[in-house]
Amino acid sequence: MAQIITVYGMLLLKAMGQTLLLALLGLAFGCVLGIIFGMLSVVKNKACNIISTIYVNIIRGVPMIVLAMFVYFGVPYALNNFLHAGMTLTALQAGTICLALNCGAYMSEIIRAGIQSIDVGQMEAARSLGLTYWRGMFRVVLPQAIRNMIPSIVNQFIITLKDTSILSVIGFPELVNKAQNVIAITFKSFQVWLVVGVMYLIVILLMQQVAKALERRLNRGRRRA
Repeated sequence: MAQIITVYGMLLLKAMGQTLLLALLGLAFGCVLGIIFGMLSVVKNKACNIISTIYVNIIRGVPMIVLAMFVYFGVPYALNNFLHAGMTLTALQAGTICLALNCGAYMSEIIRAGIQSIDVGQMEAARSLGLTYWRGMFRVVLPQAIRNMIPSIVNQFIITLKDTSILSVIGFPELVNKAQNVIAITFKSFQVWLVVGVMYLIVILLMQQVAKALERRLNRGRRRA
């Protein structure tokens, strides 16, 4: 194992950097989708509720590996054949889209639950002050909801980080993909996967500590309030 770390350690660290980059991009765009569809799920409009439900159910019902293949191979093929667009997607672009769609479906549910955890009196107070529904949502309700959602968002980042390993199937140079390359050269699968497992474990344990620290801080803030 020492030889793997010495010879291929930097390669694997760079791959972990690519993994973190992809996870951050997926989470960032996933949060945007989550806010959009989470808001659609709580407004008093049946059409908006149906749109949000369809998106969440479809994305959560499709395995990540199928979604990755569809985005990377299927979408460009369809656009090129039907629209003659001449479009191609890089592994980073396809991976980001795939993770954002998947993360967005789960973030939508986190945001919906966060908004519904806020007392309805908050919105009523905002409306009584002359704010429109959407201004009241973004200025009064959503800031309080986000405070409650921070630990769940950190946990979703951890899940998204682990989901990046699936994107090795489309050739993105994340940690699992590079580990497979190292195994093909060294034929030392046990040692390589052990190193990779430890790398994932370290990053995920650090993120879990961040989530716990945020939770403790938020709980202290609530007690003071």
